[in-house]
Amino acid sequence: MTNASFKKIKVGIVGGTGYTGVELLRLLAQHPHVELTAITSRKEEGMPVAQMFPNLRGAVDLAFSTPEKAPLSHCDVVFFATPHGVAMSQTQGLLAEGVKVIDLAADFRLQDIAEFEKWYGMSHICPEVLTESVYGLVEVNRDRIANARVIGNPGCYPTTVLLGLAPLFSGEPLIDVTDIIADAKSGVSGAGRKAEVATLFAESSDNFKAYGLSGHRHHPEIVEQLTELAGQPVGLTFVPHLVPMIRGMFTTMYVKILPEAIDTDFQSLYENHYKADSFVDVMPPGSQAETRSVRASNTLRIALHRPAGGKRLLITVVQDNLVKGASGQAVQNMNVMFGLSETTGLTQIAILP
Repeated sequence: MTNASFKKIKVGIVGGTGYTGVELLRLLAQHPHVELTAITSRKEEGMPVAQMFPNLRGAVDLAFSTPEKAPLSHCDVVFFATPHGVAMSQTQGLLAEGVKVIDLAADFRLQDIAEFEKWYGMSHICPEVLTESVYGLVEVNRDRIANARVIGNPGCYPTTVLLGLAPLFSGEPLIDVTDIIADAKSGVSGAGRKAEVATLFAESSDNFKAYGLSGHRHHPEIVEQLTELAGQPVGLTFVPHLVPMIRGMFTTMYVKILPEAIDTDFQSLYENHYKADSFVDVMPPGSQAETRSVRASNTLRIALHRPAGGKRLLITVVQDNLVKGASGQAVQNMNVMFGLSETTGLTQIAILP
């Protein structure tokens, strides 16, 4: 089906008052093949969306409604920009109505239910839907996403780590998979739009700190996907940090090159691996990745370094945690699910300065 004849996709958003919700609205309001049909919030029922988010004035005319009153069953796809556990309580009913689901929380990311319940502190109430769901990393699972009814949109940190490492698992063994280090930093919007002491201006501004040192819920998600890519168990040390900026994510990965792979041209490997991927930019040799180069865009940039030509490869990755790390990736998934070019509605250039 050509874009010119494409029927508008009726879209609903559950949980539209957070940062990922407003990013979905910003992107979908500009999408040429989308009709925004419903957006829900119990607390803000009846409030015009543009009253809460003035940047959407003139672009979004909807008002918030409760999930019970919203015409979600009339949609073609519903995005869940909600806390963990909400999507799995409503997905079965939507699927029965022929509605596809893209969840930006963790309900359909981890196939290992025991790990999900351990890290998220709740029971998984629809394991049969989880089994059929697809992990929504388009650059890895594009073909499966095209035929999916339910997508688990990847976490922000996992997106940088997985896309940063994926080319290393595309052929012969190149690295020691038992010793991978991922050092990641995120802006404070990654914590969501809620009142917390740690993200208050006086707490997070002019400060830099690591967190989740005893374990982070994105660790099992990364390990599950890396194990599938590598075809064997992997050893990962993952350390997230909070950076005093609003949006942006910078992840540096350190891997040991195997002796038999020491002469590998990693730059060419990465360029060839991602040459057909519109949203992954492998930067020229010697480049320095910067978070500002991806702000408000769906682009993820990768820069490779090999200090002194040694035995360790450094992979640096930057993305906007709210776009490629969340809402932009969700729209990219929708495009693939409905047979559109995956760049549709996502060609915004990053904002500088």
